[in-house]
Amino acid sequence: MNQQIMRVGLDLAKSVFVVHGVDAKERCRLKRRLRRAQVLPFFANMKSCVVGMESGSGAHYWARELIKLGQDARIMDPRLVAAYRSQGRTGKNDHNDAAAICEAVGRPQMRFVP
Repeated sequence: MNQQIMRVGLDLAKSVFVVHGVDAKERCRLKRRLRRAQVLPFFANMKSCVVGMESGSGAHYWARELIKLGQDARIMDPRLVAAYRSQGRTGKNDHNDAAAICEAVGRPQMRFVP
């Protein structure tokens, strides 16, 4: 399953993270909730892909750790991701946030935090 994933949105939290991944045809192939201790082993077993996350406390730490595992981690301003959160999704929750992050990180005009 993980070989098909091209892009992942990672919604960061204190203890439970949500992962949303799509394949090359933009079909959802991955929806998962991970505890903090499961995040790095999960991505270590996953083929390299683009992993997007919103900037905030801990985002740079997670980006550094994911890059060490060979992932292409990218951090975005939450204000830029907000536009993708409202497209056809009902309500604000962790799964919708992860899907919006996944959508935003794949946009060619997206600006990333250094």
